[in-house]
Amino acid sequence: LTCRTLVADTGREAPDAGVRFYRDIGWDDGALDRYKSRFGGFGKAVSRLPDSFVRISDGDVVRLGDHDWQVLVGSGHSPEHACLYCPSLNVVISGDQILPKISSNVSVFPTEPEADPLGEWLASCADLKARLPQDVLVLPAHNEPFYGAHKRLDALVAGHERGLQRMRKRLETPKRVDELFVSLFARKIGDDVLSMATGETLAHLNYLIHRGEVERVTGEDGVGKFVLSDPRS
Repeated sequence: LTCRTLVADTGREAPDAGVRFYRDIGWDDGALDRYKSRFGGFGKAVSRLPDSFVRISDGDVVRLGDHDWQVLVGSGHSPEHACLYCPSLNVVISGDQILPKISSNVSVFPTEPEADPLGEWLASCADLKARLPQDVLVLPAHNEPFYGAHKRLDALVAGHERGLQRMRKRLETPKRVDELFVSLFARKIGDDVLSMATGETLAHLNYLIHRGEVERVTGEDGVGKFVLSDPRS
């Protein structure tokens, strides 16, 4: 679903909704111009998607070669992410859903500004841990194959929980999105990763908003800021 949307963006200008989305959270004119100029670039770098396909859903079994593979669908990194698990081989093709060294990108985009992808991703981690054996061989989309799916899923969840806790502490006073990058990232955020950092920070903020912990307010400059909700309200 995500790839189909990104490919469909190719050949048209950045939508007004996207420009408003990023302007309202504090992007300056330079960042907005880069967003406009780069819009639709994903589709130029990948093969065209087929016009017809056969849908696979969570729980389906797909026969590949001599083995049956169970479809385990995760969410958060993308609306639907199919992992393939073969019990007879004890192997799972995890794609971007379980990575050995980095955390999967979990972001909010202009197409669904109020989405809660982090909540969906954390729920998917729990679901995959319940459905996969601890000693399964994991074939990820990045880095090398590894064992220890349960330990890695726990570590990924714990990493996000630490980020959320750091963010809560900073939100005792209203903060813009870019003032919260430090809660999640141990590096300076440059133009090359601004979009990803913004999306991931918003995913954590939306997670807290959906749970009634944080609310969005508008600053005097018209830019959205975020602050802990008043428990008395």
